[in-house]
Amino acid sequence: MTDRITPAASVALRHGDRFLLVERGHAPARGLFAFPGGRLEQGESPEEAARRELLEETGLEAGELALLEVMDLGGDEDSGGTVFRLHVFTGAYVEGVAVAHDDAAGVGWYGIEEMEALPVTPSTLEVARRILGS
Repeated sequence: MTDRITPAASVALRHGDRFLLVERGHAPARGLFAFPGGRLEQGESPEEAARRELLEETGLEAGELALLEVMDLGGDEDSGGTVFRLHVFTGAYVEGVAVAHDDAAGVGWYGIEEMEALPVTPSTLEVARRILGS
């Protein structure tokens, strides 16, 4: 196991049976679709990071969030050997129009079938399926 563990957080924001996804604009997941999220900043809790990343990447603010799970991702050549300890939060859409900002190249709401046709990160698709019970 690597000693390079980077804490991160993401938000699986749901509106009906659709999820808010961003297209990553930077490595390590450039061009892939995933839930809004990123690394924790110094002194920040995972929930604070999830809220900040959602706002920075989409312009949206989250209502109530609940921690769904913590998973380790990366640790391979694509991530430079870094393991991202990802805190995945769930929440429901409140209001507003999502607009791609920060390191997001695009943003949109997608159902499972649409997600299966996109270059989506495997963990994003797995989490979305679990949330919908499919």
